[in-house]
Amino acid sequence: MEHIDHILIVDDDREIRELVSAYLKKNGLRATAVADGRQMRTFLEANTVDLIVLDIMMPGDDGLVLSRELRVGRHKATPIVMLTARSDEMDRIIGLEMGADDYLVKPFSARELLARIKAVLRRARMLPANLQVSEAGQLLRFGQWRLDTTARHLVDEDGTAIALSGAEYRLLRVFVDHPQRVLNRDQLLNLTQGREAELFDRSIDLLVSRVRQRLGDDAREPTCIKTVRSEGYVLSMPVEIVEPR
Repeated sequence: MEHIDHILIVDDDREIRELVSAYLKKNGLRATAVADGRQMRTFLEANTVDLIVLDIMMPGDDGLVLSRELRVGRHKATPIVMLTARSDEMDRIIGLEMGADDYLVKPFSARELLARIKAVLRRARMLPANLQVSEAGQLLRFGQWRLDTTARHLVDEDGTAIALSGAEYRLLRVFVDHPQRVLNRDQLLNLTQGREAELFDRSIDLLVSRVRQRLGDDAREPTCIKTVRSEGYVLSMPVEIVEPR
């Protein structure tokens, strides 16, 4: 039986919930709409979905809080598209760092949202061309670190899991997929497949800094992700595929 993607819409605006839900169903997707974080949690306790459309500005727990919560729970790998009336660049960056995979500013067209959803699902399911391996249970080791590509988090040498936001995971995955190779900003933009080049162009240095912090890398003299002046960044160590213990 062909799989039909199931989208969960979390928005306190009933009109938006009904419009988006109807449009997605009309275009061949399954859609469930809830009004707040409490209803979202209740639904996800008994169901799995392929993607969550999450509004930021909601009463109670807002979308940023819910996104952070999702990223440390059993739905940590579920893609998130954020909806918000905020258009400030820093808000968008914060949303990505909290774990969102894409970001759409209100007002928006249902057609554009559908396109974003399909693009995010496609990216989430895309296997890197230069690492033809099964994602199930794969660990990619570099230095003292391992990257769990299923749980989408780091594991240190003591076996402790380090949570990553969606944006941090995507960027680090690019580096471990292209080890010991200098990547400029344009290449990082293409390989992370961000939705808007200008957004990621202005935030790529911030994301590199965040990933370095996760790795405990000295910003002045990094040993993992090094800066190559006038060229870009490079993961300076080899990467190997290992089986989990």
